[in-house]
Amino acid sequence: MSGSTKSTKAMGVLTVTALVVVSAYTAALGSNGWLWFGWVVLGLVTIGMATSRST
Repeated sequence: MSGSTKSTKAMGVLTVTALVVVSAYTAALGSNGWLWFGWVVLGLVTIGMATSRST
């Protein structure tokens, strides 16, 4: 497994973990737009890494 594949997989795990944390925060304390915005940006970066790796 190359370093690029490892980093993309790590970003995927981080993105999913962040989604769980943001969802738990929203359920417990109410929605925070900045947290969701941050998660969307993280997701887009992860998708970008995954697509650039495959080309």
